[in-house]
Amino acid sequence: MKLFDVYPLYDIEPVRGAGARVYDAAGTEYLDFYGGHAVISIGHSHPHYVQKITEQVQKLGFYSNSIQNSLQHELAKKLGELSQLNDYQLFLISSGAEANENALKLASFHNGRKKVIAFKKAFHGRTSAAVNITHDPKIVAPINEGFEKAFFDLNDIESVQTAVLKGDVCAVIVEGIQGIGGIHIPDIHFLKQLQTICNQTDTILILDEIQSGYGRSGKFFAYQYADIQPDLVTTAKGMGNGFPIGALLIHPKFKAKHGLLGTTFGGSHLACAAAIAVLDVLKSEFLIENAATLGNYAMRQLKSLPGVKIVRGLGLMIGVEFNFPVAALRKALVFNEKVFVGSASEPNTIRLLPPLNVNKQDVDKLVSKLRHALIALQPKSVSI
Repeated sequence: MKLFDVYPLYDIEPVRGAGARVYDAAGTEYLDFYGGHAVISIGHSHPHYVQKITEQVQKLGFYSNSIQNSLQHELAKKLGELSQLNDYQLFLISSGAEANENALKLASFHNGRKKVIAFKKAFHGRTSAAVNITHDPKIVAPINEGFEKAFFDLNDIESVQTAVLKGDVCAVIVEGIQGIGGIHIPDIHFLKQLQTICNQTDTILILDEIQSGYGRSGKFFAYQYADIQPDLVTTAKGMGNGFPIGALLIHPKFKAKHGLLGTTFGGSHLACAAAIAVLDVLKSEFLIENAATLGNYAMRQLKSLPGVKIVRGLGLMIGVEFNFPVAALRKALVFNEKVFVGSASEPNTIRLLPPLNVNKQDVDKLVSKLRHALIALQPKSVSI
């Protein structure tokens, strides 16, 4: 048997990591400013994280959700405190797509409607309902088109209001910061108006914080810059620092009922141990504050690079848009400069999503390597 060919792969295999570095089998060091799609929140192989997972797997890695699991309660308590969402309810699953899938289901259970509003350049996952509201027709199979959806430009509150006031919209889903779309931030005023419109029409407001959550923006969730209270919040990527876990945070207006939601692997003992360790480190090492400080510093430095058109972002979720396509630049960064960065659906934009414990020296090294790569590319295909 061979692997199904899903992704174009670089011929590099990291075999170990530490902090914001990964290493291949030959010992070559790579600076990680991508964090495996924003998954690595507290750094590779953090000692507290390794210890908590090791201790737990030596005792019990998994058992059914039909019995008590005190680790789930510990996780809920610590997550509520650090996110300042103590009054919300927690449903644990295994991925971001699952989180959005269950958010849509709970919203539809609540108001009995089917239509969903999402936004252009959005990405919400690859499961059936989530892919239907992802703005990329190439990944939507006919079987996924099971309910009506509409896409609007981000921040176009007038169009959203016109659609929602018809009274047939189940939910509006918006990313706290658009990730794959190229790091685009909803306006604070837009989010406030969106909440008002949804509240007036019993439309469920879902904040997708799968990539932008867990301190990456400089607040626990990016939507908190707008000081709103969503009905549902989804999160996943940074939650387990690489261990598969996701969550749906549910406003207290939703009443639990047996049979509404369910999961086999969600909230396992090992997953909870990983997630608790992440929260411990975020709090004890002030990584949310570090994300805010280092993000501001990084964005100032990045603006000075040749060929940069605009730098967008909050905290350590940064998009750098150049005045040329970045495919060659990304390749040069990986193979020549030994730096991992991310792509976006916008061909001129790279995404920077490093572990939240990067330091000033890491940022300076990134900027230096970017500058070197840009200069080396200049005589070839890059106009800077």
